[in-house]
Amino acid sequence: MSNREVVVLSVGGVRFVTRASTLQQFPESRLARMLNDDDREFKLVNGEFFVDRDGTLFSYILDFLRTLQVSLPTNFSDYQRLQREAEFYGLYSMADLLSQEHLLKPRMEILEVRFSLQEMQAFFRIFGSCSTTVETLAEQITVFTGQQSGQSWNSPFPSQKPFVPLPLERPSHHDVVFQCGTDYSAVDQFVARYVSIKPDNRKLFNGANVLGLLLDILLRDGFRLISTRTVSSEEKVECYSFERLKRPGGLTIAVNQTSGSSRVARAGRSQVQKGK
Repeated sequence: MSNREVVVLSVGGVRFVTRASTLQQFPESRLARMLNDDDREFKLVNGEFFVDRDGTLFSYILDFLRTLQVSLPTNFSDYQRLQREAEFYGLYSMADLLSQEHLLKPRMEILEVRFSLQEMQAFFRIFGSCSTTVETLAEQITVFTGQQSGQSWNSPFPSQKPFVPLPLERPSHHDVVFQCGTDYSAVDQFVARYVSIKPDNRKLFNGANVLGLLLDILLRDGFRLISTRTVSSEEKVECYSFERLKRPGGLTIAVNQTSGSSRVARAGRSQVQKGK
């Protein structure tokens, strides 16, 4: 039976198809022993292994065997039940990770956008409780400068000259500062700062347009607008506050292949993917 390449399991009436090598990730587990007919808990019926356990939770068990990582949805709450299932299958390394429940639970993330409009220029400052999110957003924002004579503030500049990208200001790991709009550099010369925010490819210099695009991108990225307030009426500074549940990076098992022993070497945090 251990030579079978594809294995079909019926767990609590839910059918799963996987490779034998996946179930053998941890040779001392009951799933690995099952393939050698070494565990009576698993009945072979019509070519399928029948297991009288929770089929929904087994999907997380199988995902762990495939990825060596515990990654759970933001609305997951059955940590203790899943830990019992992991112990039942003899996956004690997974059970140990689940015991670190506080690392697997999603956390609330806060993001603030401050917008100030002063004559022909708009100033932006974005502060976030998660530095990874701010870093990801900073990589999406590019500021360009361009110069043209005889143009007015209300008209976009023709793209006759190449735009020069400017670095964003990063006062700290948790915030980013940039501006857009126009200003005089000399007699009859306008200097404009354009802002482009991926995935949108447009170059905008009107502050209201940049603000609208920025807020729209944050909403599409899972943030929820919770409040708007005027920070300074004299300086015309508006603050937009957002929040979202941030799904943590999965807890990962690092393994070493050692014959005759468990392959578990250590447990650690995986890196959070950018933009998540």
